[in-house]
Amino acid sequence: MRIFTGAVVPEGADTVVIQENVSREGDTITTTAPTAALRNVRKRGCDFSESTPGLLAGRRLTGRDIMLAAAMDHATVPVARRPRVALLQTGDELVLPGQGTGNDSEIVVSNAFGLAELARRAGADVTDLGLIKDDLAAIRAVVARALSGEFDLVVSSGGASVGDHDLMAPALKAEGVDLSVHKIALRPGKPLMFGHRGDVRVLGLPGNPVSSHVCGMIYLVPLIRALQGDSRPGPVPVPARLAADLPPNDVRRDFMRATLERRADGSIHAIPCASQDSAMLSILSAADCLLVRPPFAPAGRVGDPCEIIPFED
Repeated sequence: MRIFTGAVVPEGADTVVIQENVSREGDTITTTAPTAALRNVRKRGCDFSESTPGLLAGRRLTGRDIMLAAAMDHATVPVARRPRVALLQTGDELVLPGQGTGNDSEIVVSNAFGLAELARRAGADVTDLGLIKDDLAAIRAVVARALSGEFDLVVSSGGASVGDHDLMAPALKAEGVDLSVHKIALRPGKPLMFGHRGDVRVLGLPGNPVSSHVCGMIYLVPLIRALQGDSRPGPVPVPARLAADLPPNDVRRDFMRATLERRADGSIHAIPCASQDSAMLSILSAADCLLVRPPFAPAGRVGDPCEIIPFED
């Protein structure tokens, strides 16, 4: 019996011979190549079955996953709502790109753009609440709006340290935020803050642009993914090898900017950037990854195993 690709195998048949392997004369066919039972036949349920889940909760859906859901006859699937993120940045010295006067005391703001991109890539809806002067009342007013219930996560950049103009922690505490973390053994990014008020999380990042972005990769992105139910929010280190000697590390976990080199044998080697200054965005832009060094790591030598976190963009 002649059938076409994808058709149900007729009752009583147990194999399919492809047309290319058959010669025909009238109503008589002759196979021109060996065949066997179940050749070119897919058993019912071989791909998925009614009793076995095809997609588990906590998985970030890919195009392949959506194909599977459609093939399983699901017109819709339940997903997590995008977390709503409020982004704000403090500093009297900050000006928006293209709006400065050229005065040496001005710093063109950059942190908010990088953090917004990280958050959006992680699945969040981002609202930029703008630049705020170093004034406690002004900062409190914006923080109060951010904590009003409109957002799931408040992310600040700047004012996180302990100087006279570092007013973010006092403003957050004055608005009822329980700061469970303020300062962390991390380089770059020591002044990091984390807390909450009710169901709203608050992440306070340093003002130095590289510190802000690195902390965004290490803490902001996994937090946004976790809020969506991601069972593996990351970041997930990747093994590599050192391409340069490194001195012993101190008490802080170090996330060094590095470039990558793939050798002929397929191995990946990390080359630490010459400068690790937390204000130098040109080096961050040129880097391929973060080279992770644990606290008190001994001196590293060329060829030693190491761990890296590749940039996803």
